[in-house]
Amino acid sequence: MLALALAGCSSNDSDTPQSTTPPPVATASRINVDVVRTTYGVPHVKARDFRSLGYGLAYAYAQDNLCMFADSVVTVRGERSQFFGGEARAPRRSETGDEYGAASGFMDLKNEDSDFFFKGYLDIEQLRANYAAGSAEPRELVEGYVEGYNRYVKSFAGQYPAACNNARWVRPITVDDMYLVMAEKALHATGQVFAKEFVAAGRAPGVTLAASTKARKFDPAFLLARLDKLNRQGFGSNALAVGKDLSANGRGLLLGNPHYPWTTADRFYQAHLTVPGDYDAMGVIIGGIPAIVIGFNRDIAWSHTVTTALHFTTFRLALDPADASGTTYLYDGAPVKMRAKTVSVDLLQADGTLSKRSKTFWFSQQGAVIVKPEAGMTWTASNAYVLADPNRNNTRMLEQWLGIGRASNVQAIKSSLDKTVGLPWVNTLAADRDGSVLFADASVVPHMGAQKFGNGCLLLQAALLFDGSRSSCAWGTDANAPAGIYSPVNGPWTIRTDYVGNSNDSYWLNNPKALLTGPAPFGYSPLYGRVGVEQSLRTRIGFRQFDELAQTKKIGLVDLQALAFGNRLYAAELVLPELLTACTGNTDPVLVQACTALAGWDRRVNVDSRGAVLFREFWNSAVTVPNKWAVAFNPADPVNTPSGVAPAAVPAMLACLKTAALKLQSLGIPLDGKLGDYQTETRNGVRIPLHGGIGNIDGSYNSLTMRGALTETGYNGVYWGESYIQTVSFDDQGPVAQAMLTYGQSTNPKSPYYVDQTGVYSRKEWPLLPFSEEKIKADPGYQTLTLTE
Repeated sequence: MLALALAGCSSNDSDTPQSTTPPPVATASRINVDVVRTTYGVPHVKARDFRSLGYGLAYAYAQDNLCMFADSVVTVRGERSQFFGGEARAPRRSETGDEYGAASGFMDLKNEDSDFFFKGYLDIEQLRANYAAGSAEPRELVEGYVEGYNRYVKSFAGQYPAACNNARWVRPITVDDMYLVMAEKALHATGQVFAKEFVAAGRAPGVTLAASTKARKFDPAFLLARLDKLNRQGFGSNALAVGKDLSANGRGLLLGNPHYPWTTADRFYQAHLTVPGDYDAMGVIIGGIPAIVIGFNRDIAWSHTVTTALHFTTFRLALDPADASGTTYLYDGAPVKMRAKTVSVDLLQADGTLSKRSKTFWFSQQGAVIVKPEAGMTWTASNAYVLADPNRNNTRMLEQWLGIGRASNVQAIKSSLDKTVGLPWVNTLAADRDGSVLFADASVVPHMGAQKFGNGCLLLQAALLFDGSRSSCAWGTDANAPAGIYSPVNGPWTIRTDYVGNSNDSYWLNNPKALLTGPAPFGYSPLYGRVGVEQSLRTRIGFRQFDELAQTKKIGLVDLQALAFGNRLYAAELVLPELLTACTGNTDPVLVQACTALAGWDRRVNVDSRGAVLFREFWNSAVTVPNKWAVAFNPADPVNTPSGVAPAAVPAMLACLKTAALKLQSLGIPLDGKLGDYQTETRNGVRIPLHGGIGNIDGSYNSLTMRGALTETGYNGVYWGESYIQTVSFDDQGPVAQAMLTYGQSTNPKSPYYVDQTGVYSRKEWPLLPFSEEKIKADPGYQTLTLTE
């Protein structure tokens, strides 16, 4: 029996109806949870146990993002073809107007191939077993989440937002569905990177290896391009943790600035989750993971940045010539039969009927068979290639984030990371009220020591390809870590009292005064990332800004906020002095106009910065000019080198500038046009001006990846970038946190929480988050909802 008690103000979201309160039940409720909303629709979910906590969170999340989450469930179930057709692709937001976009930023497959990937690659039986063997709280959270979501789906059937109202694919979910949703998040840097190659290796059931299959020379170029996109073009984040040596109040300070998708269920969602006496954390969840993944509690604040560590390897199998099917391999000389998994996908036909297609996928003990024939990664009678993915069955993420949220200081966070080893592909940076700070790459990294890169096991370094025929070349083990991966005790980490930072370069540079190289003689495994190499311009401007600030004063929250939105463009600072000097005396009228525009530009990417569009178009081309730096990279000074424009590169730079100017003129864009007129996000027909650059390429700390190239109307719509931005410190009462969610809480255009925080970001406002009971009740947006069952 359901009982719903409402108090305070009801939501003014016309697509989030409220039901009438039935009489209370006489017996004690199994579910009892309070959901309080404050300004910008942030839910504060307070429950007596984790099942009720998950219930309340799911109900609130469904109020704001029902269609998007239901769509993501269809994806992980492998049912997109059943509802949308096999040849179609999940639509991006630009194709769906003001609604959410369903297309993943981590893989691009037509629906049929997406369905085969999720049905073939995910292992629900193993996921169930892993959760059953783990601690109780994650299971209780998930079970409650399922019940809370299903209650909303049932209560408001026929009254959903326009994007999914009366859609057959909006259905109740199961615990298995939630296991699949969370499993998908773990694969962003591993299985999804090779989704095409996995699907390509699938065979029609009963089909044996084709006799005509011939070996080709292996070309690792595709893999290098895939890794470059993963590490330099896709993921991104900034974080700075300031300790008591440099903070104005002698306590820790944190700036968390993840760059993440503005669409799909990978969007962050603000929440405050409390089980009194056990867990009390505020920040953001990722849709479908019912715990705070970036945020703070009374004593600590933390954020994540995507690590440069590689979270997979590949192996080449030597196949047994006695098995003509090519599905038996030799391991230490003994034959081992691959494991087969056959799955079927239903495909919607033009006449509305369904057809069925099946494929068989094959797995060795190391991982899944993959093929890329055009790159020489072929499955022949003698060899096959497999992807070894330690995140494929990583069910420890939820437990890990609960452990972080329960920690009372950075040492406790480190202990939790060492114990659980659940973070799939991120670094952790944290600050506590006592003034200590932490940097750690405690992500899931295959245990391949430096010695295995030089003892004959490594067949092709560019492909991370190892010999899969010998046990001596297999992943190693660490005590107190899951089989095959490193314990964070043996990975890169540091606890300090001055500061640490990261902007997605390797662990090597987390503090310029203390470069981290690892233990002698080999350092950390090469899989953790490279040391002594040139850093991105975004990394460099972050450290440069902070060091300049720290030389003049002790640091407070306002200073971190000014740093986050200072919008300096490091590429401009490095090249414009020489470039503008070279413009002197130039008589080309186009270059004269371009140089005049850049001379008047403030070298920032604020909404009112004039000349920023011209510089972006110039630098997107000029960045590829070879040998452009006058001062070479110096590993002893990674923040300030390379720098200056080499004289020999000046003519090519000027040519790039002229080309950029001509492009703007052809589009009717003034060379000194304001950035905010041409970098916008449109919500409900209103164009919102946005500040920020494009990150690694141009050296902007505040970074946005727009959905398309420059047009007559500008760069229209954000695909990726600034998302949940928080600054946190502590006083005697608890955390002092100011934060925003740039795209807002809801994907429903009729919700009051659809566009409100995009304006907050545009105006560089920093809302104060209420954490204590007293401040929550005093919030002007306070409204309450009690759910019982």
